[in-house]
Amino acid sequence: MARGTGGRAKPTVHSRTTRPVRARKKEYVVRLGVSLEPDLLSLLDGWVRERNSPSRSDAIRALIRKEFAEHELGDPDSDSVASVLLIYRHDAPNVLRRLTAVEHRWGSHVRSSSHVHLDGGSCMQLIGLAGRRAEVVNAAEDLRGVKGIAFGRYSLGTPVVAGGTTGHRHPHREPDPTPVPSARRGTAGDGGPPPVAAD
Repeated sequence: MARGTGGRAKPTVHSRTTRPVRARKKEYVVRLGVSLEPDLLSLLDGWVRERNSPSRSDAIRALIRKEFAEHELGDPDSDSVASVLLIYRHDAPNVLRRLTAVEHRWGSHVRSSSHVHLDGGSCMQLIGLAGRRAEVVNAAEDLRGVKGIAFGRYSLGTPVVAGGTTGHRHPHREPDPTPVPSARRGTAGDGGPPPVAAD
């Protein structure tokens, strides 16, 4: 410690190079008033409790995002994602081969595929898709239409509501979802992809 005037000890300062601290981007919240009829406020409060929202504001934000997502998804070229749920029996003839063929047909649109074994000989497949909304819907319909699938359902969304994108690149040729006559397939009725024409 160095002594300064007045006999008080001053800390010695050692200079050293430090990494610059990156400031976090500040997110500003705008407060606004909303006028609601008592009946509508009661419905909102009930919905807040049901969805376990931390506040009315959080619930209203969720409603706005949902409405915005539905508006965005009205455009067939909108940036979209989908989760596809398929349930089938593992011993259904050729179902896995057909499903794999359809996943390959949609190439870069398939971002993930997870196989879950269930009891009683049944299986669940969870598939994540990304791309233009029209392509994503066609891919989801193609997947759940595979022969041997006992149950198929999909849910659409858009990363735009969270300030993101799918990162999917355009343009590219969309696969032809038209069923191919069995004479053109490697094995009759195998559900495989159609032959790809040269560009």
